[in-house]
Amino acid sequence: MAGHSKWANIKHRKGAQDAKRNKLFTKLGREITVAAKEGGPDPEMNPRLRLAIQNAKGSNMPKDTIERAIKKTQGSDDIIFEELTYEGYSKGGIAIYVECSTDNTRRTVQNVKSYFAKLEGSLAKNGSLEFLFDRKGVFNFELPEGMDEEELELELIDAGADDIEVHEQQVQVTSVMEDFGAVNKKLEELNIEVTSANLQRIPHTTKEVDDEVLEVVMKLIDRLEDDDDVQQVFHDLELTDAQAEKMLG
Repeated sequence: MAGHSKWANIKHRKGAQDAKRNKLFTKLGREITVAAKEGGPDPEMNPRLRLAIQNAKGSNMPKDTIERAIKKTQGSDDIIFEELTYEGYSKGGIAIYVECSTDNTRRTVQNVKSYFAKLEGSLAKNGSLEFLFDRKGVFNFELPEGMDEEELELELIDAGADDIEVHEQQVQVTSVMEDFGAVNKKLEELNIEVTSANLQRIPHTTKEVDDEVLEVVMKLIDRLEDDDDVQQVFHDLELTDAQAEKMLG
């Protein structure tokens, strides 16, 4: 969990500092549209849509942009997004799991293949990396002012949280996939506004690479995350303390 947590903190901080908002909003909007198309436009009756809206608000997505994403599905059968996954290895044997949402599978697979090929990686057969990751719920939020940290931990553990880390008022909570809904509900009951809440693939073990290999791995991860069709990228990369410090600048 240490490598995952360190990486998540870096991504969270960098995201807060230099996120490409247009691309971020495109991904969030697509998830809202897919959720509304799948389960209806009422977030009270559609847990996936409620979560998608929650994540969008946590990323400061404008209310009218959220509403437009929902309205896209009303009275239209033309909006069809397919959810795809791709698995592969980057340089240094770093396992990479890619989750996509696309309206053009040919475009998406061509793009993903080209990213791996150009950056010394290789795609693997779907399902071949499943054993390397656990599916877990991950929640990020800022510790509310005046809230007792120990009391919060007890409440969340009782709801199903299996790991809680606090770093400079930033809290990251993880749970097994089956307890995702219960932990999310408990956070709502505590009136805690999360910046993100989603299911992630957490590696069982992590790997360190030297700086030269890290540069190539990072380029591949960045290229994948920069693609509008890619929703999430997971990996088993572990940063050394020096590498983490350098990335945080």
